[in-house]
Amino acid sequence: MMAISPARMLVYLILILGSVVMIFPFLWLMRSSLMENGQIFIFPPQWIPAPFMWSNFSEALTTVPFALYFKNTMTIELFAVSGVLITSIMSAYSFARLKWPGRDFIFALLLGSMMLPYAVTLIPTFMLWKSLGALNSFLPLTVPAWFGGGAFNIFLLRQFFMSIPKELDEAAYMDGARPFTVLWKIIVPLAKPALIVVVIFSFIDVWNDFLGPIIYLNSDDKFTLALGLATFKGLYNAQWGYLMAASAAIVAPILLLFFFAQRYFIEGITLTGIKG
Repeated sequence: MMAISPARMLVYLILILGSVVMIFPFLWLMRSSLMENGQIFIFPPQWIPAPFMWSNFSEALTTVPFALYFKNTMTIELFAVSGVLITSIMSAYSFARLKWPGRDFIFALLLGSMMLPYAVTLIPTFMLWKSLGALNSFLPLTVPAWFGGGAFNIFLLRQFFMSIPKELDEAAYMDGARPFTVLWKIIVPLAKPALIVVVIFSFIDVWNDFLGPIIYLNSDDKFTLALGLATFKGLYNAQWGYLMAASAAIVAPILLLFFFAQRYFIEGITLTGIKG
């Protein structure tokens, strides 16, 4: 059996300690979701609920219309993630494979936009949607995804596309293929890991988005899960067990998404940037 060097043992120790720090809030959330209010904040902390309050989940998910909030969130997810994916693919392919005047300059501007805070464009964007009469609708939360896809997603896919051998493109062109055919028949199938990463990031961004919905939505029947959770907290300030149970239920889909897609996620992140 090969001995582990002290340096490697130190690295493992740091990783273990880091994982404990990262998982602690989730463990606290889960134990609190199964406790009565009086048990959550006692000191020293009680880690094992006694009794297990499974009713917290049923009460939390039926007190407010979480089914409606889930439907609204998934509607936004469908249109927003689709828009991000399609526009990011086409933009990244243009930057990675096609030659056109000012390409590198435009790409530099695109990267520079990543440093622009969201708050800078918040008021002009709000006034634009107000002038279009689109407030209290899903349009401000979905339409922008079809015009750019996000600088980070474009950069991620561009780097991955550049790692794919150009000989594949040239062989397809010799057979009479057009750039659009090369993109969807060759590049996209080979870039599945990176595309899954973009889908995961986009899905999480929409799922956790609180600022966008609270600015553009004002009707309860259009609230998303993030807004629903905030409303629930306002209605039940003292019912921390219900609040923790609702939070755990909202976090669960994100954990399941990463669990089933983690292989592609790691592969996409690892292979991206091999060729600059």
